[in-house]
Amino acid sequence: MQGAKFGERRVADERPRKSLRPFIILAVVLAVITAVFGLYGWHNSYFATTDDAEIDGNLYTIAAQISGRVVSVQVADNQHVSAGQLLVQLDDRDQRVALLKAEAGQAQAQAGLAQDEAQVTEADAGVTQAQSDYERFTSVNPRATTRQQVDAATASITTAKAKLSAAQAAVQSGQANLAAAGAVLADAQLQLSYTQITAPAAGHVALKTVQPGNVVAAGTAMMSLVSDEVWVTANYKETQLDGIRLGATADISVDAVPGVTFKARVNSVQYGTGAVFSLLPAQNATGNYIKVIQRVPVKLVFTDNRVQKYLLAPGMSVEPSIRIAP
Repeated sequence: MQGAKFGERRVADERPRKSLRPFIILAVVLAVITAVFGLYGWHNSYFATTDDAEIDGNLYTIAAQISGRVVSVQVADNQHVSAGQLLVQLDDRDQRVALLKAEAGQAQAQAGLAQDEAQVTEADAGVTQAQSDYERFTSVNPRATTRQQVDAATASITTAKAKLSAAQAAVQSGQANLAAAGAVLADAQLQLSYTQITAPAAGHVALKTVQPGNVVAAGTAMMSLVSDEVWVTANYKETQLDGIRLGATADISVDAVPGVTFKARVNSVQYGTGAVFSLLPAQNATGNYIKVIQRVPVKLVFTDNRVQKYLLAPGMSVEPSIRIAP
């Protein structure tokens, strides 16, 4: 009996005991998850974040202002250009001929005006001479002159003044002609300037479609230009705007540049939600209204000099984190 009991006890002692390791691992995992959510909640209490954000910038459509034949294209795809740099040269022979004609017209108008001014000077001298003759006839003894001489002197004054008035009118007409010629010259110079298409800002060439020899019409898009100046447009929920202040600092994480956080600040908040400016805004007067949290664009400008070292192009996804007011 004792041997049997001893054997049973030995078998019972050899049964495998349940390990506490899974419970310990589960407890550690739960603790880590709790800590992560706690840190996330703490972070959100001091920062406003969103994943509905992207790099933004000025996009210029480069188009011809006059029709003409493309003589040369001075840039290549994705090339960086400076403000004012020549991009496309159009055939300018017609415009140069028009400019020469306008310059000749202005010179002719100037010569005509000079001649008219000379006639004014001559007519003014004639008035002075006529008045002098009249004064001479009327200042001497009446017996020494005849009534006919006095009348002739009076008529000479009238005639001289009429010539002066006509000359002055001619000068005004000449000034108008000169102004018109100047306008024609300015227009010719402007048309000539349109044959050189230059960059409106510093940036990179994109979507270049023009080639030498193409005949383009006024308004024809030939390429796009992406400005060097970029910023972040972040669409925050309207419920997040309360703590966002102008000038607040922000951290920007760019998907295209992993591991790098850029510094920025809040520049402005749009006065209107994104839905208001959409092409087809929602019509809520039908009785089927469903409340949806709206998004409001917030503009963030970079304050980090490292931006120039990386490719940050409009449309790239980013995740901004704005420090909000307590």
